[in-house]
Amino acid sequence: MNKHQYTTLLGKAVRKVARLKGGGSALPGLFVEKIDPDFIKRTLSSLKRGVLVISGTNGKTTTTKIIVELLEAEGLKVFTNKTGSNFVRGVASALLGEVNIKGELDADIAVLELDEAHAVKFVDVVSPDYCLLLNVMRDQLDRFSEIDKTAELLEKIAEETTSKLIVNSEDKRLVNIAKKQFDTPTNYFGFEKKLARLMPTDEELYDNAKEHERDSSIKPIVELMSLEKNKGTIKIKDKEYIIDFKLNGIYNIYNAVAALATVITILKDEANPNRLAKELALVEPAFGRGESILIDGTEIEIVLVKNPSGFRLSLMSYLADDAPTMIIINDNYADGRDMSWLWDVDFASLRAKGVTMVSGIRAYDMALRLSYDDVNVEEIEPNILKALKSFIKKDGNKKRIFTTYTAMLEIRKYFEKKTKIKRAL
Repeated sequence: MNKHQYTTLLGKAVRKVARLKGGGSALPGLFVEKIDPDFIKRTLSSLKRGVLVISGTNGKTTTTKIIVELLEAEGLKVFTNKTGSNFVRGVASALLGEVNIKGELDADIAVLELDEAHAVKFVDVVSPDYCLLLNVMRDQLDRFSEIDKTAELLEKIAEETTSKLIVNSEDKRLVNIAKKQFDTPTNYFGFEKKLARLMPTDEELYDNAKEHERDSSIKPIVELMSLEKNKGTIKIKDKEYIIDFKLNGIYNIYNAVAALATVITILKDEANPNRLAKELALVEPAFGRGESILIDGTEIEIVLVKNPSGFRLSLMSYLADDAPTMIIINDNYADGRDMSWLWDVDFASLRAKGVTMVSGIRAYDMALRLSYDDVNVEEIEPNILKALKSFIKKDGNKKRIFTTYTAMLEIRKYFEKKTKIKRAL
């Protein structure tokens, strides 16, 4: 038995024990990291299509899901970190669940969603073949510090990429990063300038006077040309395709543009734009990213919010007057403990209709924040399940919930008992 097989057997044993005891998904990966630091590198080196890393402030989960589904629809076997654990040890744990007892991974490509700081640690272990950079925006104050620091982290990931970068042509910080990578060519994705007001960059969010301008030397391989509700026109190279998306919200659709550009980059000459456009139209939202759930005849739309830019963009993506609104704010570790980021969100769009229900650990903080933007709050109930049941019973056959991460998991557990939906984890 060689070292790789030995590590695999021990790691699988630890994984089985951890699962029986209800332990964390990263524990087996931590064990493997300690006894065999090269396990991930050896395992992923066998993939003929290589490794793709997806990073950026917002949209990683949705974009990863779309890329995986498109590649699988094209017949590729894809390994991805489904549990959402984006540490290096989380990737190792996910691998232990997929490899056979010999440590062999039956996949063509690895598609990995990684937060910026964790991605930097991952690329120290494995140099990705491809890297998709989505955006650089202000995150929670207690996570990765200022926006320039986030850009520095993404630059380190780009530096370690060996084959191709896929970059948002509308984000100047990312374009600057790409232009420094002389040894790694870049494919871009973008949108038509007339859509800029719907998808402002970080600077444009905080400076309404700033006009959007793309670098004139850049020609995206995939570009969003127009969008009306969920129907979009996408240009792939020089041909346009009209797509009726199942995805909700303009930023989810722009994530689909990023995903499409990435898949075309990976497939190269094998890419069939017409077929990919049809496949893209079938993709549904990732859990909590604009997905709709039917409960007792009421459509509930769930929108995850986790930082000021993401919350602002989510509010811009949905009509404020088409559905009663509930906001749930927790401050558990996975949400970020510092809720002062809520003061960087503009809630004025909710002013006309108001907010029906505010809940969560920080319900009263959220209600106070809304009062400063003259947004009326009908009811405050910190108990999430109690608030959720009351909200569902209120008038209206469509409702919308903006929620932080741990609160989203809690309400989905309730929904899983009430109706047939895919499990979140």
